[in-house]
Amino acid sequence: MTTNKDILLKECALHEPCSYIAGNTQSIHYKVIQECTKSQCEALILRGWRRFGSMYFRPICSECRSCESLKIDAPGYTLSKSDRRIVRKNSHLTTVIRHPTLTREHLSLFDRYHRYKHHTRDWDAPKSDPKNYYASFVQGHGDFGFEVLYFEGEKLIAVDLIDILKHGISSLYCYYDPEYNAQSLGRYTLLQQIEFAKRLNLQWIYLGYYVEGCQSLAYKINYQPSLQLQGRPEEDEIPLWNELI
Repeated sequence: MTTNKDILLKECALHEPCSYIAGNTQSIHYKVIQECTKSQCEALILRGWRRFGSMYFRPICSECRSCESLKIDAPGYTLSKSDRRIVRKNSHLTTVIRHPTLTREHLSLFDRYHRYKHHTRDWDAPKSDPKNYYASFVQGHGDFGFEVLYFEGEKLIAVDLIDILKHGISSLYCYYDPEYNAQSLGRYTLLQQIEFAKRLNLQWIYLGYYVEGCQSLAYKINYQPSLQLQGRPEEDEIPLWNELI
């Protein structure tokens, strides 16, 4: 599946503390791919990989299958009464969609969000670093990676990073200003992804991993109908997704 353009620069597996379940260790398979194409990216996403910059990864833990890749059936999703309230609450926001960028405004917002999560969810709170941000969210976007910027007036209050692929939107990362918690910006940005997918005639929102018992990922199970990837298919295997019941 790798072409002359999709250059695999590095491939390795690392064993480290689990990002989702306290006390566990995790084994992660990493690939660094230069100039990955849209079709190659989607082929990896369909097999349980995630993208950050030019790096793709997926868990390969031998004794644990807690990380479950989910995708939402976007055309089949119906807004709930709560969803409609959130959409109305944020209808005044201005939205800008463009390829990912790096500004002081991005870094300041990213830093405020992670300090808030450090206090409320005990996340690590590393100081925002331009090189790390660029490597994780700007590099490797090709012609398919975008940032969706949300403004209240002229103030940037949320950044939603996505890949727009042939059959769906891959939800990469979202961060927002904690001063606007009452506007449920995390939920709103995902609802906007679903609306984008419907508008573009795309079938799926690739949500990444759901881990039962992980508070930060618990919201993903609420978006139905959705499908779950079965096992860990290799690149030459057809991925099987079953409806999540």
